[in-house]
Amino acid sequence: MRSMFAAKTQQEQSNVVTPPAHNQHAPSPEPDREWVHWAIGRIEADFNRSADTHLLPVPVPALPDIGLYLKDESSHPTGSLKHRLARSLFLYALSNGWLQAGRPVIEASSGSTAVSEAYFARMLGLPFIAVVPVNTAPEKLHAIEALGGTTHPVEAGRTLYAVAEDLARSLGGHYMDQFTYAERATDWRGNNNIAEAIYAQMAREPHPVPTWVVCGAGTGGTSATIGRFARYHRHITQICVADPEASVFHRHWHDRSIDGYEGPSSLIEGIGRPRVEPSFIPGVVDRMIVVSDAQSIAAARAVSRRLGKLCGGSTGTNVWACAVIASELARAGQAGSMVSILCDSGERYRSSYFDDAWIAQKGLDLAPYEAAIERFFDTGSIG
Repeated sequence: MRSMFAAKTQQEQSNVVTPPAHNQHAPSPEPDREWVHWAIGRIEADFNRSADTHLLPVPVPALPDIGLYLKDESSHPTGSLKHRLARSLFLYALSNGWLQAGRPVIEASSGSTAVSEAYFARMLGLPFIAVVPVNTAPEKLHAIEALGGTTHPVEAGRTLYAVAEDLARSLGGHYMDQFTYAERATDWRGNNNIAEAIYAQMAREPHPVPTWVVCGAGTGGTSATIGRFARYHRHITQICVADPEASVFHRHWHDRSIDGYEGPSSLIEGIGRPRVEPSFIPGVVDRMIVVSDAQSIAAARAVSRRLGKLCGGSTGTNVWACAVIASELARAGQAGSMVSILCDSGERYRSSYFDDAWIAQKGLDLAPYEAAIERFFDTGSIG
């Protein structure tokens, strides 16, 4: 694994786009306005080249009156939901004058956000360092490095944030801090955010306004954006956050005095946190459903078979929660639609969630949960 001080390869250096020539000198304390304009233009051009991600219907024939859809965020250029967040964070930091030509960008991330930020950093010719937990999937580490970033592994937990902040300070760079700025970097009223896209794509469906939107929480930014958007536009939609057992978010939602969790970490990368992140807004969340690691991985495997494409573990967490809610709606004789997120591709987890040896090594018994989620797809009831 490459260390944060490793030299860039010749190929990586050739991938860096050169900004305006006069910005090649040491940056001044005040960000160069022309460079900032150039950088924002680069990001906007990249967005203009990309169509929105697909909204995939997930067939559950036993529930003809309940539509289930997954917003496929794996089709972004960097392969995950975090592409939207990274774009927003870079635009926010540029607009605030926090980024300077040639200065490094540092992030604390379990992988997907770092992959996406490495993409935008390379686009702007900025060095990028990802402070990652030591158990981050190797596929994600390789993706960060393939985009010109370097990785700095640390033990998972609260040290992640402090190490990233210290690196930024010592290197004269900018700590992007997704966990603080996710909920404010995105314009939740609209402006091409994920909520606006979901409602636009649902417009011609039998139940165009979702009864529920189900998502996970890593930073909390997605639930904050969708929850605020639904309330601002006076939709009936309720927001459910599907949360790993080993996470503080569901504990905090039930009891606001709880702000930390010191137990074992979840195996599901990208969601669930040991501390309540500043971007998690519990007031916009209508329900929390706790999902075990085994349930998440079992659901990821089952929905992957149904869709014919591999889906990551956090997608499995979402799907399990959707199955719980859909089963309840069916028992109550209610109709409606549910939208959730296909967060990233399972290709990044071939060596973990889709590896039977890894599952056995972790001591997980997936069989009863795979049977339960398959029962849901076949009969409309998970239990």
